[in-house]
Amino acid sequence: MAPVLLALVLFSARSFSLMHDCGHNTLWSTTWCNRLTGFVLGCLNAIPQFPWSRGHAFHHKHNGNWDVYRGPSSLLSVNQFLKLSPAAQWRYRVIRHPLMLFPGGFFYLVIRPRLQLLLGVAEFIGAAIKHAVQFPRTSPQGWRRFVLSFKSSHWYTTGEWMDLLANNVVVIASWYWMASWLGLGLFLSCYSFVMACSAAMFICVFFVQHNFSGSYTSGTEGWSYFKGAIEGSSNLVLPGFLNWFTADIAFHSVHHLCERIPNYRLRECHLLHSELLKRCTYLRLSDIPRCFDLILWDSDALELVSIHQAQMKAS
Repeated sequence: MAPVLLALVLFSARSFSLMHDCGHNTLWSTTWCNRLTGFVLGCLNAIPQFPWSRGHAFHHKHNGNWDVYRGPSSLLSVNQFLKLSPAAQWRYRVIRHPLMLFPGGFFYLVIRPRLQLLLGVAEFIGAAIKHAVQFPRTSPQGWRRFVLSFKSSHWYTTGEWMDLLANNVVVIASWYWMASWLGLGLFLSCYSFVMACSAAMFICVFFVQHNFSGSYTSGTEGWSYFKGAIEGSSNLVLPGFLNWFTADIAFHSVHHLCERIPNYRLRECHLLHSELLKRCTYLRLSDIPRCFDLILWDSDALELVSIHQAQMKAS
């Protein structure tokens, strides 16, 4: 059973990596192939691909500008952290502990998309009731305009809502089918393990590729897209089999320099321009634990620091 679960974790991570390529419109040569494949892979990972890819595009657009984007963990600045109460500081430290990758990853994939749909629908129903009370004589055309103009805080466009809804329908139906086939207990235990571990794996990879000692962390003023790619993205030195399961995303600086490079060309492009990429940071697996200490942004020194460093500086 253990080898099977491990294989499922790794293949889940690879399917997420390929979904990431679909979001950049690079896995296939046509947009519709990328959208269709991305949707299917999103269902395998229980996460709506289209909304995810739009959020990921924001990361690429602002990487290194910590006034705008502070990574997957939404890190605080040193000044913001020091203003928190001791209890709030403790919660901040616990939530960003490496072990929280597992429950956090499970929430990110399995629970959050379902919660977004429920909260968004509830938000729509509330807005519709309010509209009906304020404008009881609204015509069918008026209701049509209301529906089309409705803006939810849980999705930004009609396309995102449709992808979120379709993903939930497919995912929940597949859960029901798998639970009926394998039994509820076996399905839940195996599925929860695979999803939590695979999510923890790719969130960890994403985190350390931008949160590391010496990472480029600029404010809006003077921010450079190219420095964000070269100095704000680390490259991982991984065993060959892990490079395959993560679709060569370890070659991350060149990916940020040009997001249109498909995963199967990243290694080639990195090696071709290796002389230009000497300034990049290269991390080994043994370096990863130290990256998780760097969970605060020193906006004065423009660097990532640990809580201990921030407290020592303030004392």
